[in-house]
Amino acid sequence: MVQSDRVGAVLEIGTEELPARFMPGILEDARTTAASVLEEARLDVGRVRTYATPRRIAIILDDVAPSQADLVREVRGPATRIAYDEDGNPTRAAEGFARSAGISVAELVRKETPQGEYVYAIVREDGCDAATVLSEALPRMIDSISFPKSMRWGWGELCFVRPIRWILALLGKEVVDFEYHGMSSGRVTWGHRTLAPGPVEIVSSSEYPARLREIGVMLDPQERASTIMSQAQSLAAECGGTPVVEEGLLEEVTFLVEWPTAFAGRFSSDYLALPEPCVITPMVGHQRYFPVRDADGHLMPVFIGVRNGDDYRLDVVAAGNERVLAARLADARFFYDDDMKVPLAERVPHLKNVVFQEKLGTMYDKAERIEVLGRSLISDSSDADILKRAAFLAKADLVTAMVREFTELQGVMGREYALRQGEDEKTAQAIFEHYLPRYAGDILPSTRVGAALSIADKMDTVAGYFAIGLIPSGSADPYALRRQAAGMLAVHAEWRFSKGLDEIARLAVSLYEEAGVVQCSTEQLVKDVLEFLGTRLKVSLLESGIRHDIADAAISSGVGRPACVREKAYAVASVVDQDWFVRLATAATRVKNIAGRSEPGKCDPELFDDPAEQGLYDAVCKLEADLGVQEKEDASGLVERDMYIDAMKRTADICDDIDRYFDAVLVMADDDRVRKNRLAMLKWVLDIVSSVIDTTQIVFPGN
Repeated sequence: MVQSDRVGAVLEIGTEELPARFMPGILEDARTTAASVLEEARLDVGRVRTYATPRRIAIILDDVAPSQADLVREVRGPATRIAYDEDGNPTRAAEGFARSAGISVAELVRKETPQGEYVYAIVREDGCDAATVLSEALPRMIDSISFPKSMRWGWGELCFVRPIRWILALLGKEVVDFEYHGMSSGRVTWGHRTLAPGPVEIVSSSEYPARLREIGVMLDPQERASTIMSQAQSLAAECGGTPVVEEGLLEEVTFLVEWPTAFAGRFSSDYLALPEPCVITPMVGHQRYFPVRDADGHLMPVFIGVRNGDDYRLDVVAAGNERVLAARLADARFFYDDDMKVPLAERVPHLKNVVFQEKLGTMYDKAERIEVLGRSLISDSSDADILKRAAFLAKADLVTAMVREFTELQGVMGREYALRQGEDEKTAQAIFEHYLPRYAGDILPSTRVGAALSIADKMDTVAGYFAIGLIPSGSADPYALRRQAAGMLAVHAEWRFSKGLDEIARLAVSLYEEAGVVQCSTEQLVKDVLEFLGTRLKVSLLESGIRHDIADAAISSGVGRPACVREKAYAVASVVDQDWFVRLATAATRVKNIAGRSEPGKCDPELFDDPAEQGLYDAVCKLEADLGVQEKEDASGLVERDMYIDAMKRTADICDDIDRYFDAVLVMADDDRVRKNRLAMLKWVLDIVSSVIDTTQIVFPGN
């Protein structure tokens, strides 16, 4: 139940126009940061809410406690033998410590510690009032918000996403006073630039959101998004269609306006003769309009725009946007008509003048490499022919006028031009799909040839940049190699090629070695690339709910077939708490502790002198034969989850033989031949019991 003496608080950071693409992440970071600062300050609040418009970031605190919680802490003093004499009387050391802690000697307590008995002072600090606490906490909140990119302005040292122009800070009706890099907090905010320009005083935190509405600011991004969506649907319906509202575009437009008002505009239906991407890209990517489709899904000569303001002279606004879009579409038609005059195949030689990377050659060189890499994944001869042609044309659209103007259409226009210039439909689709996935959540290739070229293109990029030492470090990844790796893993897992990514990595490195690019150990380079892929695969597993230790165990056998790694991880996650699995992991760990670092060698049964040795040997021979059947891959290169579980259960059957062996046999025998023979057998045992997954990496409670 909320106490009656609790009030709300608000911190508004007024800025110049904020970058829309950053805002969702900034809001989440601001919320968690504010909660952390308040917890550290011991100030209880009912809820922390964060909002943003293009010109402000607002942190609203509901039901703020009137004061921070009292602090009770223990301060350790001298050892008891020093604090008291032989008669138990306090010494000057005890008196001085008590005085420094602000308590009497009689209030000191004794406590036993690993270092012996010490005296402690229990210090109680009364909590400060909320206004005092917030005057220190709010500046820390501002300091703690992180941004993908920050900037400095003027002559100060302050870094923020955009220059700060005002700070509003209220606790109920009172201003929370503080100075922040030369700016004083107050109760003044600023209204919408055109609907209510100028400063406005806010009387209390409780009236803050409502008062903003009066001055043309819709504070809640969710309300703005809902308003945009509703208005767009209504306007499109009046035109006989439905708006195409992609989440990313809606989110961006939401953070571009403080008071959204949608409007409908039109363009000449002649432009609909162009390929759809040539029409949609100028609308969406450049003008932030929502396209409209009819009931049959066909693009209509209509768009929905969003104005940052009210409906005053909205017809004039619509007309102005129509003129801007008409110019964009006229450019697109000119580029398209000009590009169609030259077949894609004739553009390929021009790729020799387009640099992929200064040390890695041209786009022409890259196209030749991805053909070799992609062909290694394809066994069907008809697919191989399609792949060869698609690889040849894959990068040709990079030298078209359309892609030079609208770079986001690479691959898209390659497909469109190929189709309209008589290329096979499968070839055209592979040209488009070799870029997929382009971002997190994007679609994956729908054809085997497209998937092969996608992996080839991405592996060529990753291997090439690693070869010249341009490796991602920390959060820095200027060449988006993590995205390339994640895409490669996703595509291979989806299509389950029989050739693993480890083999493709070796081939990619060998091609760069032949070109004289690789100056280091090729084996080390391949290892580095695979470790990089393993890191991205682990991130994917963790995001899907797999534990750290299970992910490490699944990846330890290699990342060549990510679908198999994923199935292994899910298999272990489903049985990790079962008794038989715990026993298997325990037995494997016991073997590893003794033989884990020993050199592999051939075990000679003639040197056995205990029945337990022969028993374990026979059990492992049978297990090895059984696992060869149970862990056999299907035609797609994937072992199903249930097969992994069956294989692990079968492996667990030898736990009794392992226990009997250790009970009866002294591994580290005095006889050198016997000792080496026993270590060799245990090394072999460890390899077999870890062949499905390295269970020794699994962490159990109490370990």
